[in-house]
Amino acid sequence: MNMIEKMLSAKEAPVNESRRNFLKVSGGVTAGLVIGFSLSGLSTAEAMESKSFNPFVQIAPDGTVTVMVKHLDKGQGTFSGLLTLVADELDVPWENVKGEYAPANAELYNNLFFGAVQGTGGSTGIPNSFMQYRTAGATAREMLKLAGAKRFGQNASDIRVENGVVSGLNGKSATYGELAAEAATMPVPEKPVLKTPDQFKYIGNQSHRRIDTPAKTRGEFNFTQDVQLPGMLVAVIARPPRFGATAKSMNKQPAMAIKGVQEIVQVPQGVAVLASNTWAAFKGREALEVEWDLTQAESRSTADLKSEYEALAEKPGKVVVQGQDLDSSFAKATKVLEATFEFPYLAHAPMEPVNAVADLKPGKSLDVWTGSQMQTGDHYAASQISGLTPDKVNIHTLSAGGSFGRRATPTSDMVSEAVAIAKAINGRAPVKLIWSREDDIRGGYYRPMYVHKVKAGLDEKGDIVAWHHRIVGQSILQGTAFEQVMVKDGIDMTSVEGAVELPYQVGNHQLELHTVKVGVPVLWWRSVGSTHTAYAVETMMDRLAKAAGKDPVEFRLERMQNSPREAAALKLAAEKANWGKAELPAGVHRGVAVHKSFGSHVAEIAEVRLNDDGTIKVERVFCAIDCGIAVTPDQVAAQMEGGVGYGLGAILRNQITMTDGEVEQSQFFDFEPLRISDMPHVETHIVPSDAAPSGVGEPGTPPIGPAVANAIFWGTGREIDKLPFSQHGLV
Repeated sequence: MNMIEKMLSAKEAPVNESRRNFLKVSGGVTAGLVIGFSLSGLSTAEAMESKSFNPFVQIAPDGTVTVMVKHLDKGQGTFSGLLTLVADELDVPWENVKGEYAPANAELYNNLFFGAVQGTGGSTGIPNSFMQYRTAGATAREMLKLAGAKRFGQNASDIRVENGVVSGLNGKSATYGELAAEAATMPVPEKPVLKTPDQFKYIGNQSHRRIDTPAKTRGEFNFTQDVQLPGMLVAVIARPPRFGATAKSMNKQPAMAIKGVQEIVQVPQGVAVLASNTWAAFKGREALEVEWDLTQAESRSTADLKSEYEALAEKPGKVVVQGQDLDSSFAKATKVLEATFEFPYLAHAPMEPVNAVADLKPGKSLDVWTGSQMQTGDHYAASQISGLTPDKVNIHTLSAGGSFGRRATPTSDMVSEAVAIAKAINGRAPVKLIWSREDDIRGGYYRPMYVHKVKAGLDEKGDIVAWHHRIVGQSILQGTAFEQVMVKDGIDMTSVEGAVELPYQVGNHQLELHTVKVGVPVLWWRSVGSTHTAYAVETMMDRLAKAAGKDPVEFRLERMQNSPREAAALKLAAEKANWGKAELPAGVHRGVAVHKSFGSHVAEIAEVRLNDDGTIKVERVFCAIDCGIAVTPDQVAAQMEGGVGYGLGAILRNQITMTDGEVEQSQFFDFEPLRISDMPHVETHIVPSDAAPSGVGEPGTPPIGPAVANAIFWGTGREIDKLPFSQHGLV
């Protein structure tokens, strides 16, 4: 269980890492609400600067409720989710609610699971905020009730709130906006009463929809690419062909001859070409001549790395889970199955490549606009590179067009690069840094490549008596600020999560890890370690089930005595799929997989058509998830659909390979996202639960790969151990 899993395992979501801190913040509401209501005409930014502002909720005289959103929304719906939590407790019409991204301020807006860090990741956006934002809404509601009692001259116990209106006895009433200023003078309730689940209006409401869909549908939503500042220059970076190489020398003249190119500067990441428009910047980069120093660069090919990984997989690694006399256990087994799995490097490939805008006023201020997934890290990096104190650096978070982990880099690469370029030109103009699709696909920060070796034994009764699992791969965390917290005794938990605590009774269990050093930048990728561990574990389970002569669902359930939530998800998926009873069309086969990640338990059953030409088509997926209280069920379903599509695209065709250290893929033609024609119909079912919410952004991804592989296995007997499937002629 990794750090995030441990935190998510708590029965209740945290209110705040410090209740005293919350009260201290709320104490500012008394004065802050007066200003926050904009009676004096202050904007949110001005109010924040005055230190007199409710950091989560602002109610304007017209009744508009503004919620400060501390997490980046890159499509996963957290923005709407946080507004939903406040709106429900406050009891306000949904159309009266809007949101604003909070500034970078870890004291007020930290992720409660990350400590003193403001950031979005690990599917923690809603889980860490669930009680915090509800409490903020309930606090405002109680202050409005007190204000109503005072105005009406009635007891607080006689005051009700509903749909943005405070009502008392004898028909007296006032809107939230009308009472906002008076509410600001009321004492802050120490323990506002929260709604019980049966009182929820929006939370858990199947028909409740996210707030940003209309604006995004109409093309009115602004992303970083839309930022325009007077005199702004567009910058692109000529990057080395191999990771670890540096610029030795360059000839600027051909690039400077391109109309629109204004300046060329060297930065730590390469050579930046600045131009008055995007086209000129790219053309200038094409013309630029750079000689690279490759002496320290990674030069191994994918085939070389695989050979090294496979050799290590045959040797004992660092023990993560200690078994007991495995040889004896395997000696008692009547059947022993072994498999070696290969998982390639994977790019994140968000629809919007990373970017950032930096406006530096040397010695005075720095403003950065970007889809900031880790505001604290981005703020720190911008401050360090610019040489400005943090109070002079402002991070303006904008929604992002996807991330899947790409924007949460320990180096804050896009912000660091934009600020470095702005500094190199002494802040003479704002700078918009753009990564092209090719930059992004070739630029590193991949899901690491892994090799797994798994050996499992069955006794004469068909019970699993031994499970030996060895993993070889790079550490995401070594050398980063996260290493001290998340790497213990040399074990990077992101390399092994999903293989440490199996949901099944497997007898004697041992897990080992080899951590290798490769000069390829790696990063968490949607579902992190579970993207490969779930595949290895769940495909082995089906092979064991077949060897034991058991149905794969039955085989799993018989070994889930200590995993009731996984079992419930599996039973629900099987029930909805009519598993074992449905008559499937000729050529269609089913596969199942179950996996827990980020506190949520997901089972998926894939229906896969085996075509006459040897290819496959995934036609339907039954998905069941236990994510605790589903704050926005429609969004939970959307995330399961997105997770299935993202994972399916990866297993079908995706891999990053290298020749002599140079990445071979560059665009969507050779690193294909899932095509619309590939997308199966996904049917999502939510296990009813009163447990604290857990993650939904990532847990839909891990089970799809093994579910599809298992369908192929049962339909053809083929064992797909090396990804992607395209290597095997299946697509």
